[in-house]
Amino acid sequence: QVQLVESGGGLVQAGGSLRLSCAASGRTFSNYAMGWFRQAPGQEREFVAAISWSRDVIYYADSVKGRFTISGDNAKNTVYLQMNSLKPEDTAVYYCAAGARFGVRRNVYDYWGQGTQVTVSS
Repeated sequence: QVQLVESGGGLVQAGGSLRLSCAASGRTFSNYAMGWFRQAPGQEREFVAAISWSRDVIYYADSVKGRFTISGDNAKNTVYLQMNSLKPEDTAVYYCAAGARFGVRRNVYDYWGQGTQVTVSS
């Protein structure tokens, strides 16, 4: 089992920045690919970014490319999502996920955090 705890969400004005953190515990963190997903009210959970277990392959959703950066620190068992130039449409609950496989689909990931709310005001 892997336990994931997200933090760093909050309220920010459009154009601002936030950094989300996802702390992992349980099994060896470096064995898992990590992903960030988000879910806005009334919408399906969607892919945001993912980083491979080796931390050298990264995917981004087109909607966040150039604004968000995912990174992982295996020594701290933590993955981060730096979010810059935030827009109101980025408002959602952001979820961290871990999986033995790597990809952009939700069913690739085996473990999920509880989510952290990000609200971007216009």
